[in-house]
Amino acid sequence: MNNIIWKLLRQHISKGQLIGFAIANLIGLTIVLLAVQFYRDVRPVFNDEESFISKDYLIITRAVTGAGAMMGSNGEFSDEDINDIVSQPWCRQVGRFINSDFAIDARLGVGSGQAMHTQFFFEAIPDEFIDIDPAQWGYSPDKPEVPVVISRDYLSLYNFGFAATKGMPRISEGQAEMLPLEFTLSGNGRRMDMPGRIVGFSNRLNTVIVPQDFMEWANQYFGSGEEQHPQRLILEVSTPGDVKIEQYMDDHHYEVAGDKMSSSKANYFLTVISSIVIAVGIIISLLSFFVLMLSIYLLLQKNTRKLQDLLLLGFSPSQVSKHYILLVIGLNAVVLVLAIILMLLGRLAYMDMIHAFGVSGSGVGVAILVGLLIMGAITAGNIHAIRRKVASLWLHEK
Repeated sequence: MNNIIWKLLRQHISKGQLIGFAIANLIGLTIVLLAVQFYRDVRPVFNDEESFISKDYLIITRAVTGAGAMMGSNGEFSDEDINDIVSQPWCRQVGRFINSDFAIDARLGVGSGQAMHTQFFFEAIPDEFIDIDPAQWGYSPDKPEVPVVISRDYLSLYNFGFAATKGMPRISEGQAEMLPLEFTLSGNGRRMDMPGRIVGFSNRLNTVIVPQDFMEWANQYFGSGEEQHPQRLILEVSTPGDVKIEQYMDDHHYEVAGDKMSSSKANYFLTVISSIVIAVGIIISLLSFFVLMLSIYLLLQKNTRKLQDLLLLGFSPSQVSKHYILLVIGLNAVVLVLAIILMLLGRLAYMDMIHAFGVSGSGVGVAILVGLLIMGAITAGNIHAIRRKVASLWLHEK
């Protein structure tokens, strides 16, 4: 009986219209999937994220000018400066760098009884900008050990500068974290030896970071007690590559440390371009959806007499509409599978360039999920429209 119904209803099906829908939807869906996957694969090239630093941040200082240096300007940020930055719509929060106000000597053992001894310095930023296991971060008087995060450049300077000329062994990051480290803190008529421990390395922070609670205690105990105004700030921003941020920095003569602004701008433009491409793909998919709906409505209109006869013979609206629904589901499933295949082929074409940047790429699960959601929404819309149209005929006959 189902075969007979299908033979009656398929007579006016336009293969050209269905093929046109399938091609348009395939193009739109492939564009969306490829844009999503390309964005996920390429984004790590622009995001040099570190596990212990908040990702959307900028470190700023005042620009040093010749006149300012001659006049003894120290480049500090006033409370008014900080409040003005906080009031900007792109700024989420501001952290102040706290400098050590006391003398520090550091000794690092590098094996065979050899040790490197140097004068040292500390800086601290609020703990909310640091993403480290609380068991490794923080300071307790009951366990006087100082955890530090240092610049990766310092280790490179030791390995390729100091160690190479002094005949000392080179050390890896893992070895450095296990080497004995000791600090001598002095000032305000006091002196104290304290063990330290390297807990991480940073590509972006060209300094030595210690916990803020330790720095506040040490400055009070060993320091002069004078109020400090920060010379550097760390900003958490909503969109690091926003041109409004760059304009603000230029207007106020602030400098952004490292190449964070450039990489953030590239990431920002990547996001914008990917969004535009995805939007174009979605528009094409929506247009193809309306093309299919128009084709189905025309088909139902041509078969109105047959559909009414079937309903009068006792067939339910769900039995009559089932064949069109199966047609739509099958067509959309084929489009989805072909779009995923084309996306994977396109990904293979650009992955060699991605590998050249030392990035392995992301999984394809998110892109496939996006395809399933889009095709699921389109199919649901098609099914709803078909059932509604057939139900209207059934109500008309009643």
